[in-house]
Amino acid sequence: MDDISRSQPPLPAAITLAGVNLSLGRGAARVHILKDIGLQIGRGEAVGLVGPSGSGKSTLLMVMAGLERPDTGSVEVAGSDLNQLDEDGLARFRGRHVGIVFQSFHLIPTMTAIENVAVPLELAGAADAYDRARRELALVGLAERLSHYPAQLSGGEQQRVALARALAPNPAILVADEPTGNLDENTGKQIVELLFAGHQERGTTLILVTHDASLAARCDRVMRMRSGHIDSDSLTVPR
Repeated sequence: MDDISRSQPPLPAAITLAGVNLSLGRGAARVHILKDIGLQIGRGEAVGLVGPSGSGKSTLLMVMAGLERPDTGSVEVAGSDLNQLDEDGLARFRGRHVGIVFQSFHLIPTMTAIENVAVPLELAGAADAYDRARRELALVGLAERLSHYPAQLSGGEQQRVALARALAPNPAILVADEPTGNLDENTGKQIVELLFAGHQERGTTLILVTHDASLAARCDRVMRMRSGHIDSDSLTVPR
């Protein structure tokens, strides 16, 4: 780790992984994806996760979000040991503490924009789910599109709905996997600004998987992965 990394006081941990290994597939097709991963991410940090395709970035993100279970090692997120939670417990944990933005939106096609944001809140027990959904959609510029279905929205608008859905529970952790990958350059820039605004205004810990070096450089730290390992981990130069 370089001098700038050593000069900064550590933040209280939001995410801690130790000795994490994960293989996917069966038999001869089984592949060791994550190899003895150890890391710590402070509360409120923005971390860019970069590296070549197949290096394990998205899989590591899924482990941190509680969507994949490691074969070995410990995963502590927002004060909870994810290894101690069953599938229902993990689902409840994600609903309250983790916001997720995917490259391909993952909206429910038979639900309107407001329903896509409100229903997860209802499932998490929020009494004011629709009021919160309306407010979050207005914050991403979709106040006039509440009753539209995903097929009636542009790609950029769909990603705005997905971002509103991710931020609506006021999660401790926000993870984004190539959130601009299916968008044109200008629309992608708008989504990035909304993503960082949500992170900065709410103090949310952000983990961002990206192939875009300039986007990663906007984060507080950049972790570079290679062949299932964290190859380097350093703070970005203050801007």
